[in-house]
Amino acid sequence: MSKNGLRNGARKLRRRRSMDVVDAKEAVDLATAQSYSENVFLFVPNLIGYTRIILAGLSLHFMSYHPKYCTLAYVVSCLLDAVDGQAARALGQTSKFGAVLDMVTDRCTTSCLLCYLSSVYPSYAIVFQFLIALDFSSHYMHMYSSLVTGSRSHKLVTSDVSRILWYYYNDSRTLFFMCAGNELFFVSLYLMKSVHTPIGLGAYSTFLAGLTYPQLMACLSAGVCVGKNVINMVQLWKASKILVGVDLAERASAREGKKLDSE
Repeated sequence: MSKNGLRNGARKLRRRRSMDVVDAKEAVDLATAQSYSENVFLFVPNLIGYTRIILAGLSLHFMSYHPKYCTLAYVVSCLLDAVDGQAARALGQTSKFGAVLDMVTDRCTTSCLLCYLSSVYPSYAIVFQFLIALDFSSHYMHMYSSLVTGSRSHKLVTSDVSRILWYYYNDSRTLFFMCAGNELFFVSLYLMKSVHTPIGLGAYSTFLAGLTYPQLMACLSAGVCVGKNVINMVQLWKASKILVGVDLAERASAREGKKLDSE
């Protein structure tokens, strides 16, 4: 980056710092004193988020011994992920708490399933561990880079930062397709351990003769899962570059401050 670019970045950083921010103690007091009519904890999308957590917990409870109940609870929890955002926008109840609750629920739910898959597919445990680490690190760094650059939401990515992330976050159909396909692949792997009845496609191909429906779903969604994790890698890399850019702007700002003080 050129010196002019660093100076411009430093000026923008100072302007952002001049904006009003809520003190942590003041925020705690506001949350404690909030009224029933304006209680963010009780916003409809957040109530949906709590329901997702309960369903995810139920799916974990049934995961080791009742695949049908586990799958039903897990799938409904994931599908509600598409509902809470729409409810928030329709009711004017978008909130930072709700956005973080949604992301944390997504990360924890998927990670718990991957932990279980690591135990039933021990030969691939390192792969599942890598996917957990990638998922958490890319989303944490992306969220943090959004906060330090003053973005109102981690989903507000401009095309000049990353066309891939812009298309992923700004097209709701793409976001739903990629997330649903990713979860479908992991659920399929889970069901493959308990479903062994072929679906009867042997008339079409000898390869399909012994294929079960979880294996078929896994084959159809594997490419989506790969694509979703490629996006996670892009997200991690872009967030890293943004944080480094902020570091450079802060260092340039500190040098300018010292220069002014010495004059």
